[in-house]
Amino acid sequence: MKIKLKALHDKVSSHVSAIYPEADVNRLTRQLLAAMDLQDDCKKPGVHKNHWNQQDVIAITYGDTIEREGEQPLQTLHQFFKQNFSDIINSIHILPFYPYSSDDGFSVINYKQVNQKLGDWQDIENISRDFKLMADLVINHCSSRSEWFEQFKNNRSPESDYFINVDPSTDLSLVTRPRTNPLLREVNTLDGVKHVWCTFSHDQIDLNFANPKVLVLMVSVIEYYLGMGVSIFRLDAVAFLWKKIGTSCLNLPQTHEIIRLLRTLIEHKNPKAVIITETNIPNRENLAYFGNANEAHVIYNFALPPLLLHGLITGNSFYLNNWLMSMPPAQDGTTYLNFIASHDGIGLRPVEGILSDDEINQVADTMQQFGARISWRNLGDDEVRPYEINVSLYDALSGTVSGKDNWQFDRFICAHTIMLSLEGIPAFYIHSLLATENDVQKMQRSGNNRAINRHVWDFKELSDVLHDESSHHAKVLNRLKTIIKIRTGQAAFHPNATQYTLHMGEGIFAYWRQSRSREQSIFCFHNITDQVQDIALAGVNLVQTYQWYDLFSQQVYDDLQSTLQLQPYQCVWISNKK
Repeated sequence: MKIKLKALHDKVSSHVSAIYPEADVNRLTRQLLAAMDLQDDCKKPGVHKNHWNQQDVIAITYGDTIEREGEQPLQTLHQFFKQNFSDIINSIHILPFYPYSSDDGFSVINYKQVNQKLGDWQDIENISRDFKLMADLVINHCSSRSEWFEQFKNNRSPESDYFINVDPSTDLSLVTRPRTNPLLREVNTLDGVKHVWCTFSHDQIDLNFANPKVLVLMVSVIEYYLGMGVSIFRLDAVAFLWKKIGTSCLNLPQTHEIIRLLRTLIEHKNPKAVIITETNIPNRENLAYFGNANEAHVIYNFALPPLLLHGLITGNSFYLNNWLMSMPPAQDGTTYLNFIASHDGIGLRPVEGILSDDEINQVADTMQQFGARISWRNLGDDEVRPYEINVSLYDALSGTVSGKDNWQFDRFICAHTIMLSLEGIPAFYIHSLLATENDVQKMQRSGNNRAINRHVWDFKELSDVLHDESSHHAKVLNRLKTIIKIRTGQAAFHPNATQYTLHMGEGIFAYWRQSRSREQSIFCFHNITDQVQDIALAGVNLVQTYQWYDLFSQQVYDDLQSTLQLQPYQCVWISNKK
């Protein structure tokens, strides 16, 4: 074995030993290296490399969000993005584009096929040539209609050990539940009745990663995706991966070690590839997925959407400020993914322990006034708690706790201006870029609360409203384009640039960003209220020897003892460098 491959073999072996101490470590290591097709000429990843900069902006979309008659949706999507977003978006997260049986793609039937209703692998590769491509690795579970599960029911090897069979009398009371349905599903098999583990729904059967063959199989899937142009991997629901009876089965040490192993394998195949962990859990637990800069390259800033929503509907930045001060600067080679809307709802678990139960309920109650639906999770003993708010962000920001008002557009733009200026990589859900409203009809037809924010646009209808400058869709997109273009030109908005929280009063959310070279500073002030707010520039400590100006209005601030007046939901980015 040559030196480079031997070093990699030893590193993978150390991961394997930690996960499977009883396994034949050398044999399993060879299988994993073969599954990733790693030879002695494999790449050597750099240490603490940032594979991103201030020009990185991600769009999140389903493959069929935009449809045109007579054309495969992935082709339509590709064309739409090139025509409308190529000047502001360089990365696309296409939500699961595989054959599926439920959950809009997250119940995968076949991991190595593209859903024929969307297109084929050639369409995926074409998109990857024009944009960085992010894809879901639905790693925790697969569809009950998958070939793997069919073979399990027929007691065929090796699939007979791919899933978790549990005696229904087992005490599972400590298991953390994200849903209200029973954890176990009764299944008739050739070997008799079995009860399989289903963290999410009974159509989504959890895979048994205690069986090393499952891990090898998933590594082969990753290798296939890399070959098809995927360079960013979203590890879906990965916090639930490892199960151990008598524990919460959430965030277990084996789960973290598997992520470290996957990172080692992926980086040696493609040193520029990125792993993002999707862990919709309390903030402190979420931060643990950075590891020691050796697990996820990027973690979702899951606390941001509910905290920002709370701040904008109450006009109070207290919790936003406290949260921002508590967020550790990401080491080089890691960063945050900032988003405020997604294909799912606005998760509330990340703010448990930050907002009180009454404050969480206040947010949920206010959102219901704006057409939202609430999804619940089971705490046991018939107790449930709000888990997720299902609503389009445009409608969610149509008012405050006092009700609807006339500040919807300004509040919506303010929210995204904040997202764009925070430490990390910004990610826009496509329906935020398009200011799509609640799709109540789709939700009612599907019986799925999340469908309220999964509208499907007709290509011509969408093109027409975006060309109509009087439509709120066009107004939002044009304004967001302007802000994004300003943002991508500022070194102080590098995802790893310095960030300090500023305390300017409860109605202002403010922070200072400084470029890694220390040459540019930007003071970001955001009025999150429907009232005029004043800021004394003397209290901001702007350096007298620089000329300061607003990146939006180009207004120059010569008198640093003056007062900056912000209109409702107005944002100002004051920079020292043009």
